Amino acid sequence: MPETSTKPYLIRAIYEWCTDNGFTPYIAVFVDANTNVPREFVKNNEIVLNVSFDATSGLEMGNEWISFSARFGGVSRKLDVPVDNVLAIYARENGQGMAFPVERSVPETQAATERELNPPPKLAPVESDGAAQADGADASDDDDPNPPPVPRIGTRKPSLKVVK
Repeated sequence: MPETSTKPYLIRAIYEWCTDNGFTPYIAVFVDANTNVPREFVKNNEIVLNVSFDATSGLEMGNEWISFSARFGGVSRKLDVPVDNVLAIYARENGQGMAFPVERSVPETQAATERELNPPPKLAPVESDGAAQADGADASDDDDPNPPPVPRIGTRKPSLKVVK
């Protein structure tokens, strides 16, 4: 009989320790084709998820999968994470927890898909029509090494009033 991994048991134990002590359990997950998470929040093939009672619904932590529903931008989403893809579980408040090794073999097709889904921003020059310069100054004044001080509104000293 093959030996089962200790990883799902350790994840559940640290999750229980976090909740028993009033901490917020977070899991860091390596995202690949088997991971069902909101791709718009994935950075460098990783995502950090809040798995607390308040943030999840229907949380199931099995030996192979962690499944639950969570809200992202007000929209409920069903998430499925292979236990093998969990990088770490820790308490948000103090960082205590455990990290795990994960095989990070990202196929080239998936890396290309990630680049297509999250292309780098494109910059373009902006034409100036001069309307933005309300004081009538010409563009050569922008290079002034000593610009005039900006007048402050409400320069009075802040004060507190005792209310009984």
